[in-house]
Parts: sequence; C-alpha cells; structure tokens
Amino acid sequence: MEPTELFIEPGLTAIVGPNGCGKSNLFDALRWVMGETRPTSVRGSEMDDVIFAGSAARPARNMAEVTLTIDNSDRSANQPYADYDVIEVSRRIEREAGSVYRINGRDVRQRDVQIFFADASSGASSTAFVRQGQISMLISQKPLARRAILEEAAGITGLHQRRHEAELRLRAAESNLSRLDDVIREVEGQLQSLKRQARQASRYRNLSGHIRRAEALAHYLRWTAAELRARTAEEALTAAANVVATCTEHAVQASTDQADASTALPPLRQIEAEKSAALHRLVVEREALDAEETRARELAQSLRQRLAQTAQDLERERTLDRDAETALGTLATESNELEAAQERAGLEIDEAQLRAEELNEALALAEHLLERLTSELAEHNAHKDSLERSRRLAAELAETSSQQLAEADARLAAALEGAAAAPDVRAAEEAADEARRLAETASALAAEARNKLSEAELAESSARSPLEDVERDVQRLSAEAKALSDLLRPEGQSLWPPLVDAVSVQPGYEAALAAALGDDLEAPLDEAAPHHWRDLGEFDEKAPLPEGAKALAEFVKGPSALSRRLSMTGVVFPDQGADLQKKLRAGQRLVSPRGDLWRWDGYRASADAPSAAAVRLAQHNRLAALEEQIAAAKEARAAAFAAYSTAKEAASTARDAAREAEQSERRHEHAIIAAQDDSTKAVRAAAERASRLASLEAEIRRLTQTRDAARESERQAAQSFAELGDGQALAQSVANAREQTNEARAASSNARTTLEGLKRDGEGRARRLGAILEERTRWEARRNAAVEHIAELDRRSGELNEELSVAEALPQAIAEKRGTLLDAIGVAETARNQAGDARTEAEARLAEADKAAKAADHALSAAREERAREEALLEGAQSRIAELRERIRDELETAPDELATLAEIKDDEELPPLEQAEKKVEKLKQEREQLGGVNLRAEEEANEHEQRLTTLTGDRDDLVGAIDRLRRGIQSLNREGRERLHASFEK
Repeated sequence: MEPTELFIEPGLTAIVGPNGCGKSNLFDALRWVMGETRPTSVRGSEMDDVIFAGSAARPARNMAEVTLTIDNSDRSANQPYADYDVIEVSRRIEREAGSVYRINGRDVRQRDVQIFFADASSGASSTAFVRQGQISMLISQKPLARRAILEEAAGITGLHQRRHEAELRLRAAESNLSRLDDVIREVEGQLQSLKRQARQASRYRNLSGHIRRAEALAHYLRWTAAELRARTAEEALTAAANVVATCTEHAVQASTDQADASTALPPLRQIEAEKSAALHRLVVEREALDAEETRARELAQSLRQRLAQTAQDLERERTLDRDAETALGTLATESNELEAAQERAGLEIDEAQLRAEELNEALALAEHLLERLTSELAEHNAHKDSLERSRRLAAELAETSSQQLAEADARLAAALEGAAAAPDVRAAEEAADEARRLAETASALAAEARNKLSEAELAESSARSPLEDVERDVQRLSAEAKALSDLLRPEGQSLWPPLVDAVSVQPGYEAALAAALGDDLEAPLDEAAPHHWRDLGEFDEKAPLPEGAKALAEFVKGPSALSRRLSMTGVVFPDQGADLQKKLRAGQRLVSPRGDLWRWDGYRASADAPSAAAVRLAQHNRLAALEEQIAAAKEARAAAFAAYSTAKEAASTARDAAREAEQSERRHEHAIIAAQDDSTKAVRAAAERASRLASLEAEIRRLTQTRDAARESERQAAQSFAELGDGQALAQSVANAREQTNEARAASSNARTTLEGLKRDGEGRARRLGAILEERTRWEARRNAAVEHIAELDRRSGELNEELSVAEALPQAIAEKRGTLLDAIGVAETARNQAGDARTEAEARLAEADKAAKAADHALSAAREERAREEALLEGAQSRIAELRERIRDELETAPDELATLAEIKDDEELPPLEQAEKKVEKLKQEREQLGGVNLRAEEEANEHEQRLTTLTGDRDDLVGAIDRLRRGIQSLNREGRERLHASFEK
C-alpha cells in the first residue's frame, strides 16, 4: 500500500509483535521475493491476492513489488554476481499480468532467482525461515527427512537445483537423440523408397517417350488421311458447281415457257367467267319466276284460309253481342229488387237496435243483484269451509302424530335391539392388529425377495459385462478382418490379380519373401498379361544351397510357377549372409527374416523399410490370425452368452418372486386398510347408535306434545262449525237471482243476434249492388268491343276478297315469262361451253410448262444439294484438319509438318494402318497405367533426403557431444556436493 523498508542487520533473528501488526506480511514478502510460486503459502487463493485490494478509506492498487538488497562486499555470492558490491533482487506483479523478476535491474527467470538463493542456503522453502510448528515438526522427523536441513547447512541446495536442471536437460537431450535416431531411420527408409521410385520414374519416362512417338505416328496417319479427304472433297465440289450451272440454264428456259403460258390463261378465264355470269343471271331469273309462281299459289291459299277464319270470327263476335244484351237486362232487374229490400231493412234495424238496448239494461240490473247475493253466500261458505278445514287438519295432525309416535316407539325398540346385536368394537380392533402383524411379515418377505432380486440383477449385470466385452472384441476383430479383406480383395480388382495374393508365408518371413522377389510379386500368373509368371516346373538338376541355408520354399506356399525361384533362395541369419554369399551358385540368393538380401553376383541389399509386398504378405498373415481369433472370440461369446442367459433367467425368476412378494405385501396392506376401516366403522356405528337413541327419545317427546295440541284444536273447530248455520235461505236467493239473470241474458243475446243478422243482410245487399254495377260496366264494354270488332271484320273480309282475285291471276303471267327466259338460257349455255373449252386447252399448256419448270427446279435443287453436301464434306475435312492441328499442338506441342520427324518415320518406310497405331498407343498407355502412381520428383527428393540425412547425422553428433558434456557436468556437481558435505561435517 505504502513503501516499507526493513533492515535485516546482524543480530536480527526474529520478528515479534501483537496479532495483526504485520509480522506475517514481512515473512510472506521475503518468501515471495525469493520465488514462492504457491498462492496458499502467502495466504491467498491466487497470486493476485498479494496486491492491495482496497478498503473503505483507500482505493485498490494494481501492482505490488518487493525488493531485497544484499551486501556482497565480501564477494560471497556465486557467479555471475560475485563481482557486484550490492545485489538487488526484485519481484513485481501486476494484476492479471503475472510476475517479473529482476537481479540488478536485469530481467531473469524465476528459476534463476530460486537458484541464486539456494546457493546462499536460503530461499522461499528454506529452513532458515522458522514458521509456527516447524521446530516440533523437525524434532519428530525421521533421519531421511532431515537430510534437506543438512544439505542446506552444507550449502549444496543450489547444487541440487543445478543438478535437477541438468538432469532435465539431459533427459530432454536423450529424448531428442532418440527422436533424432527415429527420424534418421525414417529418412533412410524414405531414401531407399525414393531410390526405387526414381527407378520407376525412369521407366515411366521411357514409356512416355515411346507413347509420344507412337502418338506422333498415329497423328501423322490421321493428318495424311485428312489431307487426302480434303483434296477429294475439293475436286467433287468443283464438279458439283459445273452441274449446278447447267441445271440453272435449263431452269431459266422452263421458267420462261411457264410465264408465257400463264400470261395467256387469264383473258380466257375472264371470258369464261363473263359467259358463266350471264348464264347464271338467266338461271337465277328462272328460279325467281318459279319461286314467284309458288308464292302466288301459296298467297291465294293463305287468303282463302284467312277469309274462312274471318267469317268464323265475325259469327263469334255477333254471339258475344247478343249475350251482352241478355246479361245487362238481368242485372238491371236484380239491382231494382235489391234497392227496394234495402229500404225495408233500414226500419227493421232501428226497431231491433231499440229492443236490444232495453234488454241490456235489464240484464245489468239482474247481474248486479246476483253478484251481491253470490258474494254473501261465498263469505258464508268460506267461513264454513275454513272451520271444516281447521277441524280436518287438526284431526289429521292428531292422527299423524299418533302414527309417528307409534313409529318412533318402534324405531326406539329396534335401535335398542340393534345396539344389543351390533359387532364388538374391541373385536374389530383386534382384527386390525392381526392384519397389521401379517402385513409386517409380508413386508419382510418382500424385502428379502427384493434383496435376492438385487443380487440376481447384479449377477446378470456382471455376466453382461464379459458378454459385451467379448462382443466388442468380436466386432473389433471382424471390422479389422473386413478392412483387411477389403484391402486385399477390393471390389473391381484388376483383370490380372498379382502373384502376392496367391502366396501364403509363415509369420516372420514376409520381409524375406519380399526381399527375394521384390516387385516380381506384383506380376500376375495370367500369361495374357504384358508381364507375367510362367510355370516352367522344377529344375531337372539344381545346385544345392550353401550349408546352413534353408530353402525359402519351406516357409512359403504358393503356385508352382514360384518353385524355381523359391528353391534357389535360401534363408539365413543376418550374420551368416556375408560368409555364405561367396558360396552361392549362379542364380542363387540368400535372404534374412528381416529382409536382407545377398545375391550370387555380389549384390548386397540391407533391410530397410518394409516394402508394399511385405506389408501385403503381413496383412495376409494378419487376416488368417484374425480369422482364428474371431473363431475363438465367438466361442468365448457363446460361453459368455450362456452364462448371461443363466444369470438372466435367475434374475427373471427372482423378479417374478419379488413381484409375487410385493403383490402379497400389497394384499396384506389392503387387508390392514380393510380391518382399520371395519374398526373405524364399528366405532362410528356405536357412536351413531347412541346419538340415534337420544334423537328418538327427543322425537317421542315432541310427537306426544304435537298430538295433544292437535286434538284440542279439533274440538274447538267442531264447536265453531256447529254454531254457524247451514245458509240454505241465502243459497235459494242466489239461485232465483241467477235464474232471472240467465233469462235476461238470453233475451239480450237474441235481440243482439237479430240486430246483427239484419245488419249482415244489409251489408250483403250493398256488396251485391256494387258487384252488379261492376258487372254491368264490364258487359257494356264487352258489347261495345264486339260491335267495333264486327265492323273491322266486315272491312277485312272485303280486302281479302280483292287480294284473292289478284293472286289467282298471277300464275298465267308467270308462265308466259318462263318460255321467253328458257330460250335465252339455251343460247347462254352454248357460249359458256365454248369459252370453257378454250380455257381448258390453255390450262393444259400451262400444266405442261409447270411440270417442265418443276423438273428443272428439282434438278437444280438436287445439284445445289450435292454441291452443299460436297461443301459440307470439304468444311468437315478442313475442320478435321484444324481439329487435328489443334490436337497435335495440345498433345505433342508441335506442328503437323514435324510429325514425321517426331515419329522417326523414314522416307521408304511402310507405315502401319491407323488402327494398329492406335492399338499400340493404347497398349503403351496401359503399361504406363499399370505402373500406378509415379513420383517424377523422386530423384530430386532423394537428393534432398541425402542432404537432410547428412545434416541430421551432423546434428546427432552434436547432440551426442552435448549429452556427454551434461553427464560430465552432473558428475561434477555430484562430486562437488559430496566434497562440500564432507567438508561441512569435518568443520
């Protein structure tokens, strides 16, 4: 928070003071500046806790720093600080940024600070800092645990730090050396592989050169053929152009003849059209006369029909006129009679109205008297009925109370009998206790069954785990076997499977077989392949292998085509190969199980990274081993499955037993509930019986009081009813008044009915007079219309007679006109036929000219099509030449004129057919494709790997030297530590 200085001078051995004065802060600050790394050692959860976090009066700080100044005037410090008079060590921490260490203002590592103080027999963990409880801990320590104190007293703690750091560096260097050796071996293997790839790339380049020459020859043949087709097309095009010119002349002449014939035809057609039009007009006039005659006859017939219809209409209208006269007379008579009756009815209605009013007044008086007498009688009867009703109700209440009292006595007796016969409450409680005991027994049995079920399920789970493990092993082995099978026998295999797929070798001898055969293992057995193995059988006489060498055929099983190579190859140990190589006969070779090769001609190849053939053979062996492991794993799976099935069945049995025990437990629990219900019901029933008895006794007392009160009310009502008279005289007066009222009401009703009848008759006569007036108006209008229609029909009949006379005279005039018209039609037909003959002859001449012109046009079109076809052929040939030129430039990067030179064609050389040249190109490309992926930079990469190998070898030598120096340094530190420790004890 604020800068604080503490001088540690001679004589200062401890810091004391009351609690909270800061003793621990000084102690922690010294340990912290000496390189303490654990926050808990300085009483914090993280190292940032040493920074002041603020208080109510002061803000927080963002950094903390401790500086330790050491007097080194006696030069007691170790190098490189021995020459400094004062050594200043500081540690500064910033929040969330970590610590920074400095010695004399220069940044150093935490390790450097720790070693510096360790050399001075001090440090954050030094025993020089005596903490609370440390003395008692030191006393109780074993001798081995006190070694650190002795070493610190001897001043060799710093040596331990240095030795530990040196050992870490030594282990890191040895690890780097091991990795470097692995890298060197890897680079050496890659170098050998790149050398083989370089040889394969050389073969690839040779094949590419042959392919380039073969493609140049094929393109040369295509080019010469295309040029020949182009020249032929040019000659054919010239001939076709000449034919087109000749056909054009013929077509022009035919077109001229066609134009002349076409010019002569229109005038003749015009003349024929005029003659036909004149004839058509005459025919139309004849048809018009025929139609006019037909219309005249139809008009006369129509006029006759209309005259007949007019006569009928005239007779009907005259009949209507007579009917109207008759109806009007009848209506006038009826109207006069109704008017006279209406005058007489007015007097009768006045008399009936007066009579009805008098009778209504008499009826009102009679009804008033009847109402008063009826009211008096009703009051008398109501009082009488009320008394009777009160008496009857009191009697009924007394009777009902007596019955209810008897019933209550019966219920009380029954309740007393039921209480005596009710179940005992104590017996119900004892039954509940027995059910509870049985339930506890069932619960214990259920718990035992559940425990057995848990054990059975645990056994089932324990049996399931081995089964799942074995199942996983089977799946893992099957997956690996499938992957190897797919790798060794992929879909869409080559047409010629390699020999390596037909060979089986004992495990451990894959590299030996690969070294003996090398790339020859990739050759197929099919003799149709470009390179293959032939079965030549065994040697008639073969030289024996050197003594100590076993034939490779003893370790390899394969086709008989390999018998010669295998019998001439021996298997030896690596240290025997060099000696036995000198004893090899021509064609023999030796191999070691790890892949070394010694050949009879002096060639020697050491084992390097496994070849593809060796890997493939190892995969074959691995697949066979996997199949055996899969079979064993399946047997183990079957055994595990049987154990699991047994455990599962036991678990199922235990589960059923537990289920039955739980069901029994639930049944007993239900029995407890039922027994408790019975006990509760018994207690409740006893309480209800006691309550019911008390209620019945109270009800009996209430009913007795009610019965006595009802009998008293009945007596009083009977006495009042006897005192009241029967009201017979009042009833007779009401009857007489009602009879008089009925007579008055009947007379009034009859008078009212008579008056209403007279009024209805008068209204009916008035309505009939109105209807008669309307009917007379309609009949007069109908008679007037009939008179007018009769006059109109007379006029129309005269007009129709005149029109009929004219229509009957028309047919004779039309017949005279028809004779003249027929003569003119004959003359017009003759003129029209002559004009048609002239037009037909002209059309025939035009048709001949059209036919000749079409033939000439067809010939010209065919000639033009032939010329177009030849042009297309020429364009196709030229396009083919351009396409070939582009293709030659793209594929061979040369011009067509240089193809002969590129294909190395001699002047007098006979060229093969194009198909044969293309087959040769395809064959060479297939051979190149069979090489597979080729690394064309293999030679460059091999040179790079050689340079890298040289560099790595130099680095390895440097690393070996560094390791040697570190080991000597550690030995020196150990020796110095022993010397210091001995010197310390001697002192």
